[in-house]
Amino acid sequence: MTAPRRTWRRLFGAALTVSAALLVVTGGSAGAAPAPDNHEMGASIRAHDGVAPAGLAPAAVDSSVPGIDVSSYQGNVNWSSYWGAGKKFAYVKATEGTGYQNPYFSQQYTGSYNVGMIRGAYHYGRPDTSGGAAQADYFVAHGGGWSKDGKTLPGTLDIEWGPNNACYGKTPAQMVAWIKAFSDEYHAKTTRWPVIYTATSWWSQCTGNTGDFSSTNPLWVARYASTAGTLPYNWGFYTFWQYSSSPIDQDTFSADITRLKVLATG
Repeated sequence: MTAPRRTWRRLFGAALTVSAALLVVTGGSAGAAPAPDNHEMGASIRAHDGVAPAGLAPAAVDSSVPGIDVSSYQGNVNWSSYWGAGKKFAYVKATEGTGYQNPYFSQQYTGSYNVGMIRGAYHYGRPDTSGGAAQADYFVAHGGGWSKDGKTLPGTLDIEWGPNNACYGKTPAQMVAWIKAFSDEYHAKTTRWPVIYTATSWWSQCTGNTGDFSSTNPLWVARYASTAGTLPYNWGFYTFWQYSSSPIDQDTFSADITRLKVLATG
């Protein structure tokens, strides 16, 4: 890549905005070539749902335990700086589909752990490229596993709008089946149910509010506003909330640090 990372992110974000707008109008494929298999958490959600007004302060949210999430776009992260700023947990992108691994995963995943953070890995789901179980296997094999050390959170499935088709060409029933296949396989491999990261608007559109994962999978809701708003189907509360992407993805855990450690311990 010859352009600076920040420039590429602006271009990538602009492309996503155009793609999302086309999908809203047509309800299907925008006809573009497949996007590179390297999408950061929430990129399509921000393009579709918008972001919080400028100046939204962390004090405007219930930041019981503050954290961040990162991907290759952040490169080598200065974890000491974020720990000093009060961030207590981090999620790191590990994989996407069955063909992409974050080249900075080791620095980010191990670095956050070494400064004292409770950390976990996430997988960017691509239902258009392979089955849910296959992607769960790939995720576990490339950093997405879980260990009962009190500092490793269960892995997360990031499921949001596709790069070329909002719902990856799947019916709501097919989408629910894909998510369930991923969730069941991850549980079989790790004994933990994966966290599900999504937006209420995507969940309504692409599952048709027909899949109920509320009794097994912790919810990580993305909404860039002063409140988390209406949650996806049948979840009565969120476990994590991604409320801002400035200057980096900002997250909050819904309870205190003791409960976060319980989630990590299983």
